[in-house]
Amino acid sequence: MNTTTRPLTAIVDQIFADRRITRQVQQDLMQTLLGKAHISSQEQALAQRVFEAIQQGRLRVVD
Repeated sequence: MNTTTRPLTAIVDQIFADRRITRQVQQDLMQTLLGKAHISSQEQALAQRVFEAIQQGRLRVVD
């Protein structure tokens, strides 16, 4: 398990720059979000942006 987490903005920036999300990046994203006691509205918006892009087909999910 990765004990150091990258900032959420860095993860989201990587996802949109690559136009894809790997299982590892997905795990990093989830660890970052679930590792917090409180998620700000900005962090919620970033996560929502990723999930909407996946649903709309603007991001590919790869292994």
